[in-house]
Order: sequence, then C-alpha cells, then structure tokens
Amino acid sequence: MKLMIASDIHGSAYYCEKLLDCYKTEKADKLVLLGDILYHGPRNDLPKDYAPKKVIEMLNAIKDEILCVRGNCDTEVDQMVLQFPILADYAFLYWREKMVFVTHGHNHNLENLPMLKKGDILLHGHTHVPACEKTDVCTYINPGSVSIPKENSHYSYIIIDDNAVVFKNLDGEEYKKAFYSEL
Repeated sequence: MKLMIASDIHGSAYYCEKLLDCYKTEKADKLVLLGDILYHGPRNDLPKDYAPKKVIEMLNAIKDEILCVRGNCDTEVDQMVLQFPILADYAFLYWREKMVFVTHGHNHNLENLPMLKKGDILLHGHTHVPACEKTDVCTYINPGSVSIPKENSHYSYIIIDDNAVVFKNLDGEEYKKAFYSEL
C-alpha cells in the first residue's frame, strides 16, 4: 500500500490544490491528513489563498480516500461540513511489522509519548517542521506543513510505501528518504 501523509492545510485553497495535484500524480492508495484542515489558528498568519469553503469542496470530492485525525484547530463545526471523519484524536496503522501511532501532535508527541513499544512509529504534524528521527523508544516522523512551513522547511508531504518514507515538496521533488530498514 502507498500512503500520502500531509498535515496543517489551515484552510489554504492554493496549497490544498497543490497537495491534491501531487496526490493524483503519486497515485497513492489513501491520503492521511494529520489535522488542522480548515482554520489557520490564532498563532499563525493567514496562509496563501485562505478559503476554507474551497478546501471543504476539494476534500469532500475525495472523501472516500481520506483518513484524518483531529488537529488542535479542528472543531465539531468543521465536522459538520466535511464528509469524512476528522474528530478522532489518533488512529493506528500498520506498516509491515511496525505499529504507527497517527495523531496531530498537540497532545501526543516526543515530550508526551503515547503507549508505544520499542520500534513503533509516532507520526504527527502540528510543529510544521518535517522530521524523521529514531529515539530510544520509537521513530518519530513528521511531514511538516502543506501551507505554513516553519524553520525554513519545505511546503511538504511524505509518501510511505513498502520500502521507505519519502519526503517531498509540493513540486513533487524528493528532498529526504528513510528506508524501512533504517527505522
């Protein structure tokens, strides 16, 4: 299975459209969204082409292809307009022999780990900074942000296939790769 993972769209129609163009090009089986879909939040500047209603329309058009967890900027009113579930605080995926704990990152993160066994993967967004690092307990993976990257990082997403985690910018260019055997 090939998964495309993205986080922190924050209502940007411009970057959501770029993301969905990449999704079509990648031919991924599912789009996993790590929260903060529509609202930009009080700490962030408005992203380019802030238009939550357009984002709603674009994402609802592929509702059967999305797995989403709730971000700190996502609310029950957002669920009223999005036609796919967004209110789960976390989800579990399995990548070969590894359990992947999928969350936004505002509750569970490296400072407040969920229940993980050695070798599991913690996948979250929230920081807007891409990461792939092995700790004593788990491997931490973060795709960064689609619309408001921080710390001079790329507007980015990741692809997870059978063999690797591949970090790409919104032009589809690979800038980092970690093989399954390295995690």
